[in-house]
Amino acid sequence: MEKTILDCILLLVLGFFFLVKGSDLFVEGASNVAKKMKIPTIIIGLTLVSLGTSAPELSASINSAIINDSNMNFGNVVGSNIFNLLVVIGASSLFVPLIISKQILKYDLPILLGIYGLLALFTMVISPNELVLWESIVILILAIVYTVFLILRNKKEIQEEKAKPIDENLQASKKNKWWKNILFIVIGLAGIIGGGRVVVDNAKQIAEFFKVDSLIIGLTIVAIGTSLPELVTSIVAAKKGENDIAVANVVGSNIFNVLLILSSSAIINNVMHKPLEVAKNPNFIDLAFMAFTTILFKNSSAFSILFVSIQSECFVPYLLIWLIASSKSLFVKFLAFALRPYLVPAI
Repeated sequence: MEKTILDCILLLVLGFFFLVKGSDLFVEGASNVAKKMKIPTIIIGLTLVSLGTSAPELSASINSAIINDSNMNFGNVVGSNIFNLLVVIGASSLFVPLIISKQILKYDLPILLGIYGLLALFTMVISPNELVLWESIVILILAIVYTVFLILRNKKEIQEEKAKPIDENLQASKKNKWWKNILFIVIGLAGIIGGGRVVVDNAKQIAEFFKVDSLIIGLTIVAIGTSLPELVTSIVAAKKGENDIAVANVVGSNIFNVLLILSSSAIINNVMHKPLEVAKNPNFIDLAFMAFTTILFKNSSAFSILFVSIQSECFVPYLLIWLIASSKSLFVKFLAFALRPYLVPAI
């Protein structure tokens, strides 16, 4: 029986549910196992939690790489990064002004811009219009380097946590049973992998039904769905007044989206099919806009009059900018279609 467009939409929503719930269960199970192994909480937060909130993007991109859909793959990462900085941060600022830490301004945002610069160098100069295998491996290695840098940067907090009484750590870990945590990890991974496959398959069918490029679906529907963990985490953190978590969650996710997710899916694409195609029009515009949103975010916080913050008034302009960013690919496609009779000689 052939699926209808309504079936595809319902399955897409169901896939997003499995992605989000799966990542939540995975983080909970893995975090509890790490605590039982007496790994400091801050290291868990810097690694497992960051990976957990980025798990939906990872699953969607890897599944896109498996079916050799470069547009969906690249669009998911770029669209998610744009959505995170504009809508997630904007929505979080509705509850409380988001104060940006000096560490994020000094280290993480420049690192993020540097990563975009490296990606542009690889895909526009060294190997135009594609991301080849060795470049993908270099970017993946940088993900490991950045994780080590995060741990070293928080060395003081790690030492303080290790100095806590042993009884306190043991008492906290006794509440969690091994089998339950392992079960959470297994179910979580199954939800992430299965949900990602369902999302990509049905998103592709929706794109084919409406006769739009899968890049547009990746930049909008898939990007929004896979960014739900970041949206929920940042809003909850903002409501609790935990500004550092609300902002660090988004910035860290954006860094790992490129260093870990894009590189991993690009490696799979290279091994199974061919180099990942990027930077082709309108992908080049999307890449440039992703860098622009980071600069906008950095400047809107760095030049605040009284303190380093993002006010709730930013939400509306940020949302409008995201809407423009997500709709521009459709506009470019429509413009090309409208001008085609004048640009292509009649045969």
